[in-house]
Amino acid sequence: MPGLAQFNTNYGDMTVNAYLVWDPATRAAVAFDTGADCTTMLRRAGRQDLAFKFILLTHAHPDHIADLERLKSETGAVVYISELEAVRGSEDIAEGERFGLGSLSIEARETSGHSAGGMTFVVNGLSRPVAIVGDSLFAGSMGGGAVSYEDALRNNREKILTLPDETIVCPGHGPLTTVGKEKCDNPFFAGKFRP
Repeated sequence: MPGLAQFNTNYGDMTVNAYLVWDPATRAAVAFDTGADCTTMLRRAGRQDLAFKFILLTHAHPDHIADLERLKSETGAVVYISELEAVRGSEDIAEGERFGLGSLSIEARETSGHSAGGMTFVVNGLSRPVAIVGDSLFAGSMGGGAVSYEDALRNNREKILTLPDETIVCPGHGPLTTVGKEKCDNPFFAGKFRP
């Protein structure tokens, strides 16, 4: 989809995803997490003449921010993360924070449970809505409730699965999916989903 790219990098024995979203008209871009290595993301941005405006972090687990210092240094972009988690050199944000990126709008939704300050970022203005969910929700699964399993379930139900069914879900690991598919097929929610 124009304006959205997924990057897969290896962190130890697992693959971790990072994302780049941009306004096709203005070429303004935002990175979501870094994965283990931001080289491919930087190359793609260079090829498409994209200008990084900020870096939004879904959470502070090492596999998602392993190359943050490099991405920040090479782009000059400001880094934002939930006020409930700390990353050196970042700015704090709370649920409901909104960012503008050309014709795109981005809303931060707190989806804690897997991590203390997990954030989902909902992007509107592309051809379909996009939700960058970190490790809150996966295709056919969800992130472990390391902080609170009950909060993880509730936040996924209330803040991700209430988005339009056509919303593209961009998880921190595994393939892309949609809200509609997860409501129907995800064993944690299928047949039980109530907005």
